[in-house]
Amino acid sequence: MKTALLTHADCLGHVTPEGHPERVARLEHILHALEPLDLERKTAPLAADDDLLRIHPESYIQDIRRAAPTEGFRQVDGDTFLCPGSVSAAYRAAGAAVRAVDLVLGGEAPNAFCAVRPPGHHAETDTAMGFCVFGNAALAAKHALDHHGLKRVAVFDFDVHHGNGTQDLLWDEKRALVITSQQMPLWPGSGRPDETGTFDTVLNIPLPPGSSGVVMRAAYRALAFPRLREFRPELIIISAGFDAHQDDPLAELNWSTDDFAWITSELCKIAGEVCGGRIVSTLEGGYDLRALSEATRAHVEELMKAAQ
Repeated sequence: MKTALLTHADCLGHVTPEGHPERVARLEHILHALEPLDLERKTAPLAADDDLLRIHPESYIQDIRRAAPTEGFRQVDGDTFLCPGSVSAAYRAAGAAVRAVDLVLGGEAPNAFCAVRPPGHHAETDTAMGFCVFGNAALAAKHALDHHGLKRVAVFDFDVHHGNGTQDLLWDEKRALVITSQQMPLWPGSGRPDETGTFDTVLNIPLPPGSSGVVMRAAYRALAFPRLREFRPELIIISAGFDAHQDDPLAELNWSTDDFAWITSELCKIAGEVCGGRIVSTLEGGYDLRALSEATRAHVEELMKAAQ
């Protein structure tokens, strides 16, 4: 079986104002980089409202639908904008996460990558923020737990910004382990080590500005990977943000493309040990187009190696 790639043209219809870092070109460059790869390509469906209700209240979902303009842009947060195509894109991004879980847990794919936007890990229970609308990774976790009946799921977030939304959405979920590393200090300002969740199922790993992949690898070996193995999840969900890259304009970590390949390889090894290799990965940040496309391809190639 092959690694599944889930995407949809609607995700290119989420247009942001000129100069906005979370732009259509991000996904265009990623899809171009992945085009030569031998992947099982799947169409990302629209999420059902019943799925979204696992993590967001109905009032929030309706607010997002009403906020979408018929032309131009509408700002719903300090840096989050909707255009006429944004709601469909957000539903596709969430739907991709749900469908990827179904494919992997149904034995139709060993692992999956969702090449979608808008991203999701900053979207809180009833707040769109940080370019994010729906909590895609958290939704994948809740779908695996509630629909498929898994007992333990882990979300591993290596985006340079703290996954405050995922943390918020899974704060009280004792069946989900959330591991997230982030540059600190950096927006959104959360992600301290003492933020551990109601059931001690949140592990935050702050990393200092200017630090390299060497620092990250040491922290992951000492903290993240032992905790992940100890939890023994039945599925690993990756929030795959590539903005810790040394060329990214929005942060100050100095990771290389090889570092992202290493992270993915190590997570695949752990998944092979504890959950039959089952991984669902969904795109988050990354704003230098060359670095983003190269690091994403390296990430997907490691998933493909693990699938063989």
